Amino acid sequence: MPAESTMAALLHDWLPRQRWFAGKDRPVTEVSLGTATELLPGDPGLRHLVLDVRQGDVVDHYQVLLGTRRVLPDRLAHAEIGRVGEGHDATHVYDAVHDPELNRALLAGIAEEAAVGPLRFRRAPGTAIDVSAPGTPMSAEQSNTSLVYGETHICKLFRRLSPGPSPDLEINLALSELGCPHVPAVHGWVELATAGTGEPVTLALLSEFLRGGSDGWRLATTSVRDWFAMPMTRGAEPYPGAPTRRPNGSYTAADPGWAGGDFAAEAERLGAATAAVHRDLARAFGVTEVGAEHVREMARAMRRQLDEVAADVPEVAPHAGAIGATFDALAERTEPLALQRVHGDLHLGQAMRTGHGWTLLDFEGEPARTPEERRALGHPLRDVAGMLRSFEYAARFLHADEGQAPPAVALEQERRALAWAERNREAFCRGYAAAGGPDPAAHRVLTRALEFDKAVYEIRYEARNRPSWLTVPLHSLAHLTAR
Repeated sequence: MPAESTMAALLHDWLPRQRWFAGKDRPVTEVSLGTATELLPGDPGLRHLVLDVRQGDVVDHYQVLLGTRRVLPDRLAHAEIGRVGEGHDATHVYDAVHDPELNRALLAGIAEEAAVGPLRFRRAPGTAIDVSAPGTPMSAEQSNTSLVYGETHICKLFRRLSPGPSPDLEINLALSELGCPHVPAVHGWVELATAGTGEPVTLALLSEFLRGGSDGWRLATTSVRDWFAMPMTRGAEPYPGAPTRRPNGSYTAADPGWAGGDFAAEAERLGAATAAVHRDLARAFGVTEVGAEHVREMARAMRRQLDEVAADVPEVAPHAGAIGATFDALAERTEPLALQRVHGDLHLGQAMRTGHGWTLLDFEGEPARTPEERRALGHPLRDVAGMLRSFEYAARFLHADEGQAPPAVALEQERRALAWAERNREAFCRGYAAAGGPDPAAHRVLTRALEFDKAVYEIRYEARNRPSWLTVPLHSLAHLTAR
């Protein structure tokens, strides 16, 4: 392997450009190699790195599969990290997740239940691993990297590492053992042994690949496109469901059910699947009842996040009063609250529609939260609030990057976005309550507070990671605070 100082210098420049790097809002002050484990010798060679990345007073840990080649094929040019050495002695180093010749080593290690240095490869009991399939990285934006192996396995690499077992592994194992039909089966995982008595760190999770599945976000946004493409009038007369002017001059919302790709029936089924997963989570991990003081602390934490984000993002200030009033109303609750393990970051991109129904994915929690926050118990309506926010995102994503549209166009876009979001929010809640989940309508203050808390989190996340999307949660705040 190239000298540690040389590799650290190359990675220092490369890391901040990666989609999964979480510290884009702060300069990287130091990169060092925590561990470097050779998985495949020779040319090409493969090493597993754990990087210690310092940004000011904070040190985070990231994993990289490092490939080395004397000659780098054109198909891997986009994955190059840099080059070390001169002339005939030069070596290309690159992100080996993009190299099927090398990334197959992960699958082989799990199949063999290998132990290499501090790495431990685990296979789920009774699982057969097909080691012949090459790994292809998924193209979707995400905070991790997923490799699809043929039509059987999908392996998620946790790029930013957290202490101990990943909640995604914990929860999926528990739900798989219960036979929950709404999660993919666990096939294996990779972990990093730690010194002393510390729990192993989860590096990767190998799961069943859902062949023929359709991503919930893609299905929903296709519905949004159909709705926005539908003309408001046919000839001189409005078609059924088109906006009509009220006596005060405002418009009633059009009915997105008239659009060809209506999503409401699927939203209702997704609500029912979410309620079923919550029931199984309660069975697997139990339920804890908390009193009024715990609820007040929840509300105080929500208020703290609001204050911090409002200080960083001035556009939040006009809405802070209405949001804070909802948190205050939650703090006045005196009835006990039943908490349990939940998904923690549920949105349309974490749901897959297959021929057997809806499957929920990625139980690792919100990427910007601490490991303790991700494992904390929550109310099931926290996941409902996350999905309600996702419908708001789907309704507005088409116009997130358009800047200032003419007033009439902007009004029409917002009207249509509201109509689509409301239809699907109501359908999801209807399906969730009918399948036995806590009815959001019967817990209005709690649901509203949880949704506002999620929206504030989104604003912080977008400001730090995807500034071009910041308008999406900000636009929906104006609508939500006016309710």
